[in-house]
Amino acid sequence: MKQKQDLQDWIVLAAKSQTVIPGFNIPYLPMMAPVAQALIETKTHGLIMVARLEWIKFQSKSIKAIYNEYQKMKDIRYTRLHLDHVPVIDEDNLHVDYFADIKQALDLGYESVMVDGSRLSLDENISCTKKITELAHAYGAPVEAELGAVMGHESGPMPSYEELIKSGKGFTSTDEAVRFVEETKVDWLSVAIGNVHGAISAAKRTEKKVEAILDIAHLAKIFNAVKIPLVLHGGTGIKKEYIMQSFKNGIAKINIATAIRQPYEALMNESVAKAQEAVYKEMLKIIKEDLEIEGSSNKIIIT
Repeated sequence: MKQKQDLQDWIVLAAKSQTVIPGFNIPYLPMMAPVAQALIETKTHGLIMVARLEWIKFQSKSIKAIYNEYQKMKDIRYTRLHLDHVPVIDEDNLHVDYFADIKQALDLGYESVMVDGSRLSLDENISCTKKITELAHAYGAPVEAELGAVMGHESGPMPSYEELIKSGKGFTSTDEAVRFVEETKVDWLSVAIGNVHGAISAAKRTEKKVEAILDIAHLAKIFNAVKIPLVLHGGTGIKKEYIMQSFKNGIAKINIATAIRQPYEALMNESVAKAQEAVYKEMLKIIKEDLEIEGSSNKIIIT
């Protein structure tokens, strides 16, 4: 049975209205309740998300566990369920059965999915992404893919951030993006424009993220060329002025993980209830102050 396409409407209309739909990663199942509560209470559109690394390296357990937990608290006026990063080759350079993972999510009822072929060559990334768009579109689900290298998840040392920005290393190529979108028919494109993921290794996951900046001119060039909604991964830690500018230049979805994970981890061994309260408070700050999107359900009208 086909799913509704209204999530795609959310993202497309967010791009047109120069606002954003945030996606919140759930590495620990009890985090989901305060995330959903904050979105519902503030009448704000948002995605509940899980990435493969969160059931492999954290405690979200499985694709099905996240789905089942979501059924307890979903409110389709404000929340949707998204399968985040399913890599073809993961952060440890291991091959992943990405097709099976994504099909499982679609069979369960996830409303959008992401295939991550960013560690592949351009031709290989196109090939893998095309397989997933053909699969997911048969379910009526939009697909997100990544082009360029949003660094931070790898276990090895990352280049200095200053070097990354100066060199543009790993930044999404506009010409490659045009070809990628045309050949894959992907719905949303995650781009690398100075953003970085939060560290996930046990030794580094508590560290404060680098205060990132974005190449807004390059972002605008990509958006004008591909004309589909763009996605900003590594949303935690980016200077607010750049965040707000990105919404005016094609970013329609932003991923938030570290900002809500670290407060939870700081308290989870003391009290799950206290950890959940910390997540809820941080969610309100993100929605009201950091992104300024409270009440977005009244601004993004689904037709």
